Amino acid sequence: MIELQQSPTDPAFVQNPYPFYDRARAAGPFFRWTDYNLICTGSAAAVNAIFRDRRFGREPVDPLPIPPHLAPFYAVEAHSMLELEPPRHTRLRNLVLRAFTSRRISGLAPDVTALATELAQACPKGEFDLLTAFAQPLPVRIIARLLGVPEDMAPDLLRWSNAMVGMYMAGRTRDMEDKAVAATEAFVAFLRAYIDDRRARPADDLITQLIAAEMEGDKLTTDELISTCILLLNAGHEATVHTIGNGVKTLLETRTPLSALDPDNVDSTVEEILRYDPALHMFTRWAYEDIEVMGHRFQRGDQVALLLAAANRDPGAWEDPARFKPSRPVKPHASFGAGLHFCVGAPLARLELQIALPILFQHHPRLALAAKPQYGDVYHFHGLRELRVTG
Repeated sequence: MIELQQSPTDPAFVQNPYPFYDRARAAGPFFRWTDYNLICTGSAAAVNAIFRDRRFGREPVDPLPIPPHLAPFYAVEAHSMLELEPPRHTRLRNLVLRAFTSRRISGLAPDVTALATELAQACPKGEFDLLTAFAQPLPVRIIARLLGVPEDMAPDLLRWSNAMVGMYMAGRTRDMEDKAVAATEAFVAFLRAYIDDRRARPADDLITQLIAAEMEGDKLTTDELISTCILLLNAGHEATVHTIGNGVKTLLETRTPLSALDPDNVDSTVEEILRYDPALHMFTRWAYEDIEVMGHRFQRGDQVALLLAAANRDPGAWEDPARFKPSRPVKPHASFGAGLHFCVGAPLARLELQIALPILFQHHPRLALAAKPQYGDVYHFHGLRELRVTG
């Protein structure tokens, strides 16, 4: 296995990590990323196999030490189904899915249509930042509506979320940690009061449905409700903001014809956007027993990083993977994960993209880049700092 050094905060890597992924993947299914001291894989086959193998999971074999100043943040993580394995994960996910139904998600289509139209019509004349005008407000307001949180809370939700996801970024500092903890405490205080209000005054929203969700007499505790709402709010818009930005950038840079967003074509175009330049590039798993995968022997307690964006451009799985092809036949990619932890919000993200992108270009058919887009230093996320456009 080769060892490769590549700072995830290096400006060249931030702007284009794909040459590094290509180099790493060409050397074999696994490599050691020395900057993280982690075994990593960008092989589509290995990523898919580990996602689906129950001998790997999110919970560490031995609990990791938590510094006292980060206790409030990890108290929320302790109840997040994203970080848990069966049986706790099974219980939480099943209860959440009893409220987060496909019918409830598909029922949001008129809201997404109306909000996307409102935002597209309100875009400033001349040059503007598409992220702040369109990509950011759309998903945060939709997830707020879904949960039943007042939409005027959207700026607070966005600020809290941005601070909390800083905990997952390369090169995080004590200042970032302190901001994440402050955001967590504010988020928890708001949701605790809001959940108490919803217990007393039920409404037709997801929080009420989560409170009522029951399976064999079991219900979510208040702490589990808080963690679930934070997870849905953060994951429900953070990645979608980046995906809209990255997707519009790609459509404009490749001069993709607007016909790619016609009703007959939009589904495949959205899947190609998700594959080609996803918002999340790394997810980790722990080995729960000694196990061999594609020639590499993992020992119990080893951690492995799955490089989703690299897997999405594996030439062993995709023809001409570095090329953006909206007409590419639809097949599974790694952007939403796979197996037990497949993203529960994937249907909502797809719905938002399939509706919002055509509406944006219907109102702005001459949309064009006004400046070279620059990605933010947010690895292991991958999203633009801004997207200056005209039209």
